[in-house]
Amino acid sequence: MEETATAAAAAEKASSYRYWVREATGDAAPLPVPRKLDATAAAAANGNGNPPPLGSVWNQEMLGSLDSLEFPTGKASLDGVSKCIGDAFLVTVRNKKRVGYTYELSLKFKGEWLIKEEKMKVKGHLDIPEFSFGELEDLEVEVRFTDDKGLASDDKRQICKDLKSFLSPIREKLRAFEEELKDR
Repeated sequence: MEETATAAAAAEKASSYRYWVREATGDAAPLPVPRKLDATAAAAANGNGNPPPLGSVWNQEMLGSLDSLEFPTGKASLDGVSKCIGDAFLVTVRNKKRVGYTYELSLKFKGEWLIKEEKMKVKGHLDIPEFSFGELEDLEVEVRFTDDKGLASDDKRQICKDLKSFLSPIREKLRAFEEELKDR
């Protein structure tokens, strides 16, 4: 009786998945060992020596391709996407596809303005707190300066007014995104 119980236990042990996993033989491949990548290793894995960009290629190309703008007292350009978070979705209702999205966006800018007869370099972010499908006319931009030392409040106000001129080209790029999303 003991022999059949032992044989049954051995057969169950041999056919058990967990038993198979626990018993690694000498010819089995070694278990993977995780290792943390540092910034230089990540850049090398990227292939071009630069750190990997934030977000998708679409974010970098579509929103990063906006032209620089010239103002009466300066000029500015967008330097890339610093944050793009949110959701896009596709729903089929009564055999019709309906798309939508809700995103938050932050774009880096840099520029030069003539302030008190001296050219000043200014950097910061253009934040679009929330935008959704079909609501691009309500788009708002908030300007956040990275380094605003030496800027008077009147100068900041003028720079903010100038930078809000990016709203129209951003809106057009987002309309193109909506069209691309609808066509999928």
